[in-house]
Amino acid sequence: MFSLIQDRKGRFSPIRAVTLTILVVPFLRLLALWLTGGLGGRPVREFTHGTGDYAVYFLLASLAITPLRSVLDWQRIVPLRRMIGVGAACYAGIHFGLYVIDQKFDLIKVASEIVLRFYLTIGFVTFLGLLALAITSTDGWVKRLGKRWKPLHKASYPLAALALFHYFLQSKVDVSAAVFVTGLFLWEMIWRLTSRASRLQWWPLPLIAVGASVATAAVEVAWYGLATKIDPMRVFQGNFDVSYGPSPALSILLCGLTLSAVALVGRWRQRRIMVA
Repeated sequence: MFSLIQDRKGRFSPIRAVTLTILVVPFLRLLALWLTGGLGGRPVREFTHGTGDYAVYFLLASLAITPLRSVLDWQRIVPLRRMIGVGAACYAGIHFGLYVIDQKFDLIKVASEIVLRFYLTIGFVTFLGLLALAITSTDGWVKRLGKRWKPLHKASYPLAALALFHYFLQSKVDVSAAVFVTGLFLWEMIWRLTSRASRLQWWPLPLIAVGASVATAAVEVAWYGLATKIDPMRVFQGNFDVSYGPSPALSILLCGLTLSAVALVGRWRQRRIMVA
C-alpha cells in the first residue's frame, strides 16, 4: 500500500498521496452511508449506482491528464494517469460486484440480465475493457507488449464513450450529471483533434470551450428528443435559462473558459520569468 504514495525513486510523493485519498474517499463515504442507513431503503442498489458514477468520473479524469499536462505545463501529473485509471477500474469492479450481490448471487440471472438488457451489456463490456487495461498497466506488461501497449490503451477512449452511454441509460429521466460529464469528454476529444502546433498555443482554448459547450447542448437536446417525450426546443431554451442554475452546457463553457484563463496567466508568468 505504501508503494502507492511513492514516486519511481521510492520517495514519498505528496501528489500521489493526495490522489490516493481522492480515489478512496468516495468509497469510504458510500460505505459509511450504507452502514448508517443513509442510502435509503435499497442501500445495495444506491451503493451500486454510486460506485458506477465514480468509475465514470475517474475514467474521464485519467483521460484528462494529458490535455491538462499540456495546457497547464504540469509534467508532475503524468504518472497519476495510470493510478487514476486503475482506480476507475476498481470502482467498476465494485460496481459489478455489488450488482451481483443485489441479485443475491444468482449468477444465471446475472448472465441472462447482461445478455437481455442492453444497458447492462454495455456496462459489462466496459467493465471487461477497463479490467484488461488495469491488468496491462504495470511496467511488466508495458515491456511485454512493447509497441502494442499504446494502441491497446487507446481503447480507453471508446470505453469512456460506452461508459457514458451506460450512464445515460442508467440515469433514465434526469440526465444532467451524465450530460455534464459527457461535455467534459467532448472537451477532451475536441482538444485532441486540434493540431500539435495549436496545442502549444493559448488561443484555441476559448474556442474549444465554446465548441464543447455547443456540443454538450446538442447532446442534451438529442437525448431528450430521442429518449423522452419532452420537447427538444424546451431543452434547448433551458440551456440559456439560469433561473434553475447553470445548465450542463453553460457549466462546460464556464469550466473551459476558467481553464483558458488559468493557462493564460501561467504562460504570462513564464514569459515574465524568461524576460527577467
